[in-house]
Amino acid sequence: MYHAKMLLGAVPPFRLDLTVWALRRRQKNLLDRWDGQTYRRVVVCNHTPLLLAVTRAGTKTEPRLGVVLQSNKEITPQTRKQVRVVIRRLLGLEIDLSPFYTLAKKNDTLKSLATQFRGVKPPRFPDVFEALVNAIACQQVTLDLGILLLNRLSEKFGLGLVEAGTTYYAFPRPVDLAQVAEQELIPLGFSRQKARAIKELAVRAANDEIELSSLEQMTNSQVLEFLLTLHGVGRWSAEYALLRGLGRLDVFPGDDVGAQNNLQHLYQLERRPGYQEIRELGSQWSPYEGLVYFHLLLEKLKRKGVV
Repeated sequence: MYHAKMLLGAVPPFRLDLTVWALRRRQKNLLDRWDGQTYRRVVVCNHTPLLLAVTRAGTKTEPRLGVVLQSNKEITPQTRKQVRVVIRRLLGLEIDLSPFYTLAKKNDTLKSLATQFRGVKPPRFPDVFEALVNAIACQQVTLDLGILLLNRLSEKFGLGLVEAGTTYYAFPRPVDLAQVAEQELIPLGFSRQKARAIKELAVRAANDEIELSSLEQMTNSQVLEFLLTLHGVGRWSAEYALLRGLGRLDVFPGDDVGAQNNLQHLYQLERRPGYQEIRELGSQWSPYEGLVYFHLLLEKLKRKGVV
């Protein structure tokens, strides 16, 4: 086993624990693991799985992350460079949220959330493909079930790495799923429609029929227009991918039932707010509607005693 160490800086304030929870969402998430001190995830670089072990270092004013990489192959300087990009994206290390905290001071509700969870950065999945498959898996089911489906998908088709007797799995790449028959996804718990959507997305991405990385250069409306042409992707999935896949912090997935419940609790409403009501509520948080989405998730996890 090959090892390498890195040290990465983060724009303050930064809290690794809160950011990881915003990324992993549930304790049963086997892709994004957190033991209270160390965040672990397998990423794939040049067809090789690498296990990341990330811990907090530095100070409050100069936060840093200590990163240990493990691989069955030699870890080259190019691989280290690629991993730095992935970690910065995953954990939002370079995002300056000073304007958000200034905005929060002027809004009592937002001020309370921002104070409780100061230091959380908006996380992102490593790529849009993972964001879209996450969205498809979680459509019209509980988040707990969606996470379970994603765990099974990764254990079955993701590249694995064994460390200290534990096998860690990467999220399957398009090439990993392109050769998988739809029927192989159904025993994992996916509906036939979801299996078809994942399979079709993987094939098109693996064959370069669609270039998901090009979405980075598009506006929100352009991305939405494109994503809604994909089989199995509706408004919620597209907005979810905008936020969690592309890091568009001005996007709040308004059809998200969990987020609707969180807003109902926060504002003590008689019923869950609808899509348009959320758009109106969110206008006071612009351009950080998506960041509020993460704060609401953390507030729910705190009420459950998880955070």
